[in-house]
Amino acid sequence: METIGQIIRNKRENLGLLLRQVSAYADIDQAILSKIERNERKPNRELIIKLAEILKFDKDELLAQYMSDKIAYDIADEDCADRVLKLAEKKIKYLKTHSINS
Repeated sequence: METIGQIIRNKRENLGLLLRQVSAYADIDQAILSKIERNERKPNRELIIKLAEILKFDKDELLAQYMSDKIAYDIADEDCADRVLKLAEKKIKYLKTHSINS
């Protein structure tokens, strides 16, 4: 399973874009993008949206990959990680139901 950094790198390379080109379009330092691609630095939501546009990604799909990475890294070392995910899914469904009916 690929991390957000690997997904970004693979897409950039498949499009034949250089690291410096994408970093210039995204208005970030080339070293930052390189670290993101190597999973040494985590991008923020705003950057993910920019990269989706630059790399011709479906924005929602790249955001889903980004958020799933965030969650996975936050809870991976927890013994109860599977339980946490199941509870979070239930809470999300509850919150969506109640915010729609409010």
